[in-house]
This record gives sequence, C-alpha cells and structure tokens, in this order.
Amino acid sequence: MTKKYSSKVSYGLLTVVFIVFFSPLILNLIKSGINLNLTLISLFLIIIFGLITHMFLKTEYTIEEKKLKIKCGFFTYKPIEINEIKEITKSSNIVSSPAASFDRIEIKYGKFEELIISPKNKFEFAQYLTNLNPKIKNNIAEE
Repeated sequence: MTKKYSSKVSYGLLTVVFIVFFSPLILNLIKSGINLNLTLISLFLIIIFGLITHMFLKTEYTIEEKKLKIKCGFFTYKPIEINEIKEITKSSNIVSSPAASFDRIEIKYGKFEELIISPKNKFEFAQYLTNLNPKIKNNIAEE
C-alpha cells in the first residue's frame, strides 16, 4: 500500500526567502531606475524564486514497499528502508533538509544517519511508520 504525506509549508519562511531575494533589487530599482542589467537580474531572480517556491510546495514523503521515499521539487532522495529506522523525534534544527517548515521531525536510521523532514501531520506519519516497524522508538506525541 502506498501512503503519501505532503510537507507542512511555512509561509513565513517563504516570505523571508522572498525578502532576501528581492529587497536589494527593489532598493536598487528605487535608487537607479529600470535598466537592462536590473531587468535581467530581476528575471533571473524571479526564475530562481519560482524554483524555490516549487520545491516548497512539491515536497512530499511517500511510504511504499517498506521504503520511505522523499521528493523535494525536482529532487529525489535515496529511499530509506523502514526496517532501518531507529527513532523519530521532534526537531528544531534549521539545517538544510527536505522540510518546507520549521515544524520538523528527525528520523534516525542506519548506522549514524539522520534526516529532517516536516510532514503536515507528524503524529499520523510517525504512527504509520511505527505500525510498519514496531522497533522504531516513536517520540512524537499527539498534539
């Protein structure tokens, strides 16, 4: 059975990315007006911001055939064997990861591997994984 979970999206985080990308551009536009260089830079930044937004909105976690598959926009991660998962805990780590929100969970698997993700319904996600592998230490409490 295949089960899909969307990533929780933090629009505040997306707003910060927008401000970082476009503030200097807007200030430069006010200071020096429209010119060819500014137009080309604007077009480039709009394309990059569009790709980042796509990654935010198209991050999903699929549980299929005893594997956790992670897709972040156009990128896919190496699937994780569910029987290798040791522990699931809440995380406030801001390290770059396939998580479009700061409301994250950390999955420990393999020998020393960790992955941080942000499914919309953390409790249901963790519970489903625990049902597939009862050996997982589930530290996610229902909120």
